[in-house]
Amino acid sequence: MIEKYGSGIRRIGEAFEQYGLKAPKFGNFQHGFRVVVYADTATDIDRTSGKTSGKILAYIRENPDITIPELSLLLEITERSVERNISQLQKDNKLLRIGPAKGGHWKVIGD
Repeated sequence: MIEKYGSGIRRIGEAFEQYGLKAPKFGNFQHGFRVVVYADTATDIDRTSGKTSGKILAYIRENPDITIPELSLLLEITERSVERNISQLQKDNKLLRIGPAKGGHWKVIGD
């Protein structure tokens, strides 16, 4: 059972890091544990993490026809997170969608 706690705590920490948030504090509390989450130190949530955006661009370079669900599986993040990252990449003029949502393809700008 404690192994499940350890894995979940690690994954929570990684998720906070991915979104640029201060790591939560975990501690024992009475007959369980307490999690302290800091809300005031979040970075701009609309910005992509360099690591995630770099991976998205790499996958798109390999396969311009890749879909958001496929990226979600490869990156092990939600489809909504992929959409948010792609939206920011488009705003930053790093990624362009050619053609319709269905049947179109991606183009990495600057390649």
